[in-house]
Amino acid sequence: MAKDPVCGMNVDEKKAAATSNYQGQTYYFCAEACKRAFEKDPGKYLKK
Repeated sequence: MAKDPVCGMNVDEKKAAATSNYQGQTYYFCAEACKRAFEKDPGKYLKK
């Protein structure tokens, strides 16, 4: 399981609604809305 960096929800990598690659790492999201928020400002979510 991966953790959605935006909302903190646990996401099954095989069933993730969306993924995004950032600085060589793949991030998994529960919904497209979380992916869009992450892609607007990745640093905001990775600082947590």
